[in-house]
Amino acid sequence: MTTDQIAILALFGALFVGFLSGRWRYDMVAFAALLAALLLGLVPVEAAFSGFGHPAVITVAAVLIVSRGLSVSGAIDRIAHHIVPATQNMFRQIGTMAGISALMSAFMNNVGALALLMPAAIESAKRTKRSPSLLLMPLSFASILGGLITLIGTPPNIIIATYRGDAMGAPFAMFDFAPVGLAVTAVGILYLALVGWRLVPKARQGQAAGEALLDISGYIAELRVGKDNKWVGRSLAELGDVIAEKDGQIAGLLRGSQDALLTAGRHRLRAGDVILIEAEPTAFETLAEATTLKLVAKVPEGHKTLSSDSIALMEAVITADSRLLGRIIGDMRLRSRYGVNLLGISRQGQPVRQRLHKERLKAGDILLFQADIDGAADTLSRLGLLPLAARDLAYGKRDKAGLATVILVGAIALATFGAIKLTFALVLAGFLMVATQIVPLRDVYDSIEWPVIVLIAALIPIGGALESTGTTQLIAGGILAASGGAAPWVALTLLFVVTMTLSDVMNNAATAVVMAPVGVAMAQTLGVNPDSFLMAVAVSASCAFLTPIGHKNNALIMGPGGYHFGDYWRMGLPLEVLVVLVGVPVILIAFPL
Repeated sequence: MTTDQIAILALFGALFVGFLSGRWRYDMVAFAALLAALLLGLVPVEAAFSGFGHPAVITVAAVLIVSRGLSVSGAIDRIAHHIVPATQNMFRQIGTMAGISALMSAFMNNVGALALLMPAAIESAKRTKRSPSLLLMPLSFASILGGLITLIGTPPNIIIATYRGDAMGAPFAMFDFAPVGLAVTAVGILYLALVGWRLVPKARQGQAAGEALLDISGYIAELRVGKDNKWVGRSLAELGDVIAEKDGQIAGLLRGSQDALLTAGRHRLRAGDVILIEAEPTAFETLAEATTLKLVAKVPEGHKTLSSDSIALMEAVITADSRLLGRIIGDMRLRSRYGVNLLGISRQGQPVRQRLHKERLKAGDILLFQADIDGAADTLSRLGLLPLAARDLAYGKRDKAGLATVILVGAIALATFGAIKLTFALVLAGFLMVATQIVPLRDVYDSIEWPVIVLIAALIPIGGALESTGTTQLIAGGILAASGGAAPWVALTLLFVVTMTLSDVMNNAATAVVMAPVGVAMAQTLGVNPDSFLMAVAVSASCAFLTPIGHKNNALIMGPGGYHFGDYWRMGLPLEVLVVLVGVPVILIAFPL
């Protein structure tokens, strides 16, 4: 090996460790790797930021804006909430939900599709008295599978299509992925509906995570402000700091006969005010003593006391891109900055009760909080939270579902029939979503998952360095050597398995960037059709079912489903085996060697 090959392999080793550790966000890991490649001379300075203008990056950004338009217009969730059934037949219930999820994911962002369907699935589980854990993992896996069907269904497909255009002169078209994607998705949904849900551990099939979180009746008490108490005239925020030091928190302020629940920290306390506090039951006496307030009573009605006509009690899950991710609750001052009052956290199905203000938030955590009803939608959006119950929140323009659908279908038609290039068609669709105010101008940049954009843009030049240093040929030769000189389809299968394994621990877009040139190099060495190997990379890079870190959808359902890290492989491993058994033969038929 040359010095440059050793350096680029070491860099990718560090990149892999950074992704796997989860200590840093994946876009920052990728950007740090790009800077390291520049310092090592592996990437020319003039090409360092070429990825940000790459067609694949522009296409992904446009797809995300279009997906946002479909979401906020109501074009999708009208269908979702009316069709998702509540039935005692598990095959019908999971099969229907999984089918809808897959269909939606074929034309919009996977995470967006799951976010729209998850509240309906949880409601369906409640009506049939089942645990959401039986439904959410099949729902997530189906949305990942559905993305395989079209070019815009998932970022790896866009990356692979664009790479084919660069390497072979013409990219894959919109529905070139459909033969393999449809076959794999159909078999996958059948497996999920018949067998997959049975593999959820029995321990996860008990009480729903949301119900456990809402059961806070034993953790709420009343403290009354006396006439001559030192807190009269001081702010609620000051009292909150004292209570937080004793591992409690303010759940609300009741004043006189007002039918309202006041939570803003700016309120000045008055004699007779009743402070609702949340803490461990054994801490109530200590809190009363520390604050010099009178402990009136423990609240038997629990969460029913915590909402009113103007204040909503809501449950939401933290997304992988939430601004709350990795933050310590006590440092964020949610009440003063965002007007919300955090009451509880549930993680992997278990409520977090002690020292709540010192807890560091993670993707998939369920939050129980109070928020002003009128501003609840904006609050959720700003914080990167997804509601766990179907609510009539005023997202976007709900009367423009038809227009949003026409814009998407028109863009796909123009690209499919060759009138304009796909990237331009999607950018045009995104522009029309904004011009017609389906996506408000202020939300355009929030619609784009910037970590994904930075990740792809940073890795494209590094992927180029793999090829320019000859490392791609080196990796391809290693995989071919492992196949023992067997028939080309064996090498194709081995590439499929290696790529899928990488995707389980590394971002799927990153996997596609790395493995696309390897697949082409293998095909060229064997003297066979590169399309077969590119399609294998596209399918396998998106099929991450073994861990919650392989795909954002898997992380998103972890809290609501009450799953543990080791639960995913139970349902995911047989599914990955099925994907290989179905995907490889269909690839060989649709794209003969």
